[in-house]
Amino acid sequence: CESFDARSGHVRTTWSMTTVLLLIDPGSALSALVSYDPARRVVLEKAKIPNDDVFECIKNNTTCGHLVIEMAESFGAKVWSQVFETVWWTGRFTEAWVRTGRPFSRMVRREVKMALTGSARAKDGQIRNTLIDRFGGKEKALGKRSNPGPLFGITADCWQALALGVTYSDQQGW
Repeated sequence: CESFDARSGHVRTTWSMTTVLLLIDPGSALSALVSYDPARRVVLEKAKIPNDDVFECIKNNTTCGHLVIEMAESFGAKVWSQVFETVWWTGRFTEAWVRTGRPFSRMVRREVKMALTGSARAKDGQIRNTLIDRFGGKEKALGKRSNPGPLFGITADCWQALALGVTYSDQQGW
């Protein structure tokens, strides 16, 4: 039971809450990869790894039911070659996922910023703080090495990947 919007790449599902999401914040050489279970609100895996390794992870993934990947967005300004490289990898990752026969969604960062903070001008730190608040505050969400919380150990671009998953889950009404 799902509907697909070919223009945006969004799939609206009525799946059970057991769907594990594979979340990717792509980069030109390294990409952040997070697997997230929205039903339990648990990050299962997280890493920032070389794109060739991300590609292999996608091809060999058997645990995630839906991919959510960040898509580049044009703002009309000059861009560097790294942006084109990132767009190229985004396409490779999506194509590899499509070959698995499982659904995917694309999301631009502005959409995530608006959904989580209410501002298209939000910075990465604000998104991180919003996620920490949504998971119970710093002490509960992050925890300590001796008693880790559900977001313990998330760093750098993995926060942005997780933000994709939380936004997608909200959009699905999970």
